[in-house]
Amino acid sequence: MTTPTAIPAGKAVPPPRPSRLWVRAGWTAVLLVVLAAFWRVNIDWSQLSDFVPSLFHYLRLMFCPPAWSQTSAAFSATILSVQMAWIGSILGILISFPLSFLAARNVVPVWVRLPVRLVLAILRAVPEVVIAILILSVTGLTAWTGALALGIGSIGTLGKWGYESFESVSGGPLEAARATGGSRLAVIRWGLWPQAQPEVLAFWLYRFEISVRSSAILGLIGAGGIGKMLSDNTQYQNWNVVGILLIVVVVVTMIIDQISAVLRQRLITGRWALVGYGARRKALTPTGLA
Repeated sequence: MTTPTAIPAGKAVPPPRPSRLWVRAGWTAVLLVVLAAFWRVNIDWSQLSDFVPSLFHYLRLMFCPPAWSQTSAAFSATILSVQMAWIGSILGILISFPLSFLAARNVVPVWVRLPVRLVLAILRAVPEVVIAILILSVTGLTAWTGALALGIGSIGTLGKWGYESFESVSGGPLEAARATGGSRLAVIRWGLWPQAQPEVLAFWLYRFEISVRSSAILGLIGAGGIGKMLSDNTQYQNWNVVGILLIVVVVVTMIIDQISAVLRQRLITGRWALVGYGARRKALTPTGLA
């Protein structure tokens, strides 16, 4: 008979490991879901042998050489997409910012918090493309449609990131503000916001990056910008124009991504030091959101 090993006083007790049966059951369920997904999408495996040759064929049509004469038009369309993303981000920030406070556990009671969180969850569940299709009948096929869709779509995400940032702050400054007789607004202004401000501002910048990419997708349904130009030229098989469009949109998006990452690093760490792209993205991207 073995004697249980005594745990030294003051040492944390390690959490119990999950049963092997549950681990195997979990992996089996994942495997079944993957197999069901492959079965339901009706993949024609015989077409995979033609994929690589077809890919190189279209790459040659797009980039050998691209239509350099369309660079100016491609740049103008990309800037329009960036403007859509900027307006959408501003709209999302203005609406989600107060909602973040109304959804934070350490700011409002549960009867206020839960309905606001439900609204934010519903908005997160609807993709921007679906939102754009729903409002097309009101605004028409314009860049304003894309900006509105991006703004409405970003409310749920920004609201969630905001109230999670507010809930993660230290409670000491909040208690100190309350102890001095401060009102709820004073507690938020002097105890909550100074702690959460760098992280919230970094989230706003990160959401702008996402909106820049999403604006290209919205253009595919006619909302303007680079996406519409891509859709039109793909439809008419102007592959050399598609090539220059891809080059311009990738270059502009990478530049915005780099600038945003540097600014987020400054907001969070207080330093302008430049680090490797991969390390910076890993350090500054919100957990689970990349």
